[in-house]
Amino acid sequence: MSEDELKEEIARVMRTLYERKLVSAEGGNVSARFPGSKEVWITPSGTFKGGVKAGDLLKIDLDGKVIAGIGKPSKEWVMHAAAYKKRPDVNAVVHAHNPITIGMTLAGIEIKPVNIEAAAALRQVPVIPLEIPGTKNVGDSIGAHAENAQAIIIKNHGVVAMGRNLLEAEAVTEMLEENALVNLISILAGKKEAEKVPEKIVETTRKLYGL
Repeated sequence: MSEDELKEEIARVMRTLYERKLVSAEGGNVSARFPGSKEVWITPSGTFKGGVKAGDLLKIDLDGKVIAGIGKPSKEWVMHAAAYKKRPDVNAVVHAHNPITIGMTLAGIEIKPVNIEAAAALRQVPVIPLEIPGTKNVGDSIGAHAENAQAIIIKNHGVVAMGRNLLEAEAVTEMLEENALVNLISILAGKKEAEKVPEKIVETTRKLYGL
């Protein structure tokens, strides 16, 4: 993948998240890098998320210094940088505002892994307290929980999904919301709590597909 293709893919993911109502007009952000790079391309601040184009992106280093592009990077660059610093295997980060995931979390309802994809791929999803967006505290909190997670839920705010590439980070974001929706439907249909996928099936699936 060339740098131009990477930028196009970041913009596509951002627009797709907006179309699927996982981000609002000005909320959410996406970044990606080439493996091993200390520089990332990230979506801009103050731009309509449903219309982000490759030319709107900015390249920054992991300390937030702008290397290329016009304007300001997302103020949430701190959480992206924290994930990249902690996880050399992570090459894409998606920050979305999954409404069902956040709503269930705020209601104090545990979101159980009720489908095989979520059970096998997500493992544990930490839920961390809200911090002021864009601050060092956010970065510290993400860094402290990123090591063994594919996704992190920030209360009253959103989710941070990490992947080896953009497709994986995007898939994790959508998987979280789908799983939360199934939990919600199960409870609304009269179950006291959603039923988890049996652990034996989960472990066999992980071994079979190398998850």
